[in-house]
Amino acid sequence: MQDTIAAIATAMGPGAIAIVRVSGSEAIPLVEGVFDGPVRLSAAQPRTVHFGALLDDASVDTDSGSTGTKILDEVLVTVFRKPQSFTGEDVVEIGCHGGSYLSRRILKLLLQRGVRMAQPGEFSLRAFVNGKIDLCRAEAVADLINARTEASLQSALGQYRGAMSGRIEQIRAELIEICAMLELDLDFSEEDVEFASREAVIKKTVEVSADLSSLLDTFDRGRLLREGVKVVLAGKPNVGKSSLLNALLRHERAIVTQVPGTTRDTIEEQLDVRGVLFRVTDTAGLHEGGDIVEQEGMKRTASALQSADIVVVLFDVSETLDPRDRAVAERILHPTERETGKPALFVLNKTDLARKAERAEVERICGQAPIVEVSAKESMGLPELEDALISMSVGPGPVTQEEAVISNMRQKQGVECAVDSLRSAAESLKEGLSGEFVSMDMRAALGFLAEVMGAVSSEDILDSIFTKFCIGK
Repeated sequence: MQDTIAAIATAMGPGAIAIVRVSGSEAIPLVEGVFDGPVRLSAAQPRTVHFGALLDDASVDTDSGSTGTKILDEVLVTVFRKPQSFTGEDVVEIGCHGGSYLSRRILKLLLQRGVRMAQPGEFSLRAFVNGKIDLCRAEAVADLINARTEASLQSALGQYRGAMSGRIEQIRAELIEICAMLELDLDFSEEDVEFASREAVIKKTVEVSADLSSLLDTFDRGRLLREGVKVVLAGKPNVGKSSLLNALLRHERAIVTQVPGTTRDTIEEQLDVRGVLFRVTDTAGLHEGGDIVEQEGMKRTASALQSADIVVVLFDVSETLDPRDRAVAERILHPTERETGKPALFVLNKTDLARKAERAEVERICGQAPIVEVSAKESMGLPELEDALISMSVGPGPVTQEEAVISNMRQKQGVECAVDSLRSAAESLKEGLSGEFVSMDMRAALGFLAEVMGAVSSEDILDSIFTKFCIGK
């Protein structure tokens, strides 16, 4: 990667400032050629900022026809020298006045002088290739950019600062220690010298496998923090699903009437609950029959239920429970073979009105599933409902930067393969097989963890990861 690349690093559109980023061996001299300031950039100290004018040397005086220079903008230029930069290369960042045209005009000027347009994620890719970040931290860059709530930001920042990488490195160090003991036993097997008992190696292997398994358990939490928790409101018609959506959003989003079947389509809205993103979907009331529009609504409700992380089942306790309520509960708690079971939260709505259905009756229907009582109309019980949603999804504990979290399927699959290899190694040890077989499984586990970190990665994997980044990052 010897060529020099450039891209606009800030979002397009009007703004106070825009940043054009340049990285590569020619970054400093190329920008110096169009920069007029009190200090030559080639002589500038690293990590310093310089005010000056950016010149367009391709302008033409329309009166005389002579070629001269003109000022494109007054800018702030920041100089970073390798290896102390994000990419590990010489980097120059040009801070100009905001606006799509101006930043594009500056980028065009640099491209005319021999700089290449950066591909999506190419700056981060260079940082990875040059050893500035490992693959877990590189993926966290994208999560940082896409973070939409405080919890997702803290989780992504923790992974970027090395929480996941540090945990993997610690486990790899323990595996390397086990491998060293096995290798010594193999080297001195003919001399009848034992450096570690088989029982001790089995115990250590099982401990490391359990440590990795606990890391696997963080995948759902990491995914939900990154993508948001999909909550689907379900129930028979007119139990207050749309009213509950409006109450959670604190504004009137869905149409609410006394007429059953008002909602005939799914409505999805995003909700920030104490730093956790929830994607709440209101659905058509579940019932049999209906016209062609209602039937289509039922199909969309079924689709929403299949993709849900949590299903909130509403009962109207101002009315007696009927077979339709029980049918909805049965469908959620005991899905058919074609459907996937989902965690269910039962909500007793309209508690501000005279009750005709008691909690004990609902408990007999829903079994061990949690129950919350609310009045969507009066916004009563919403904090308890939010507590239950958070506890059922990402857990009640706070999200911290120190927490190692598996945040994507690539990492999960790599750790799963490492766990499988360690289990195979433990079985070989218990069966008394030769140390060569055990060592092979141990090395395989080390290899899978190295792939998670990016120590061994194919070009296809890297392309798949970095091309999802925005241009300029």
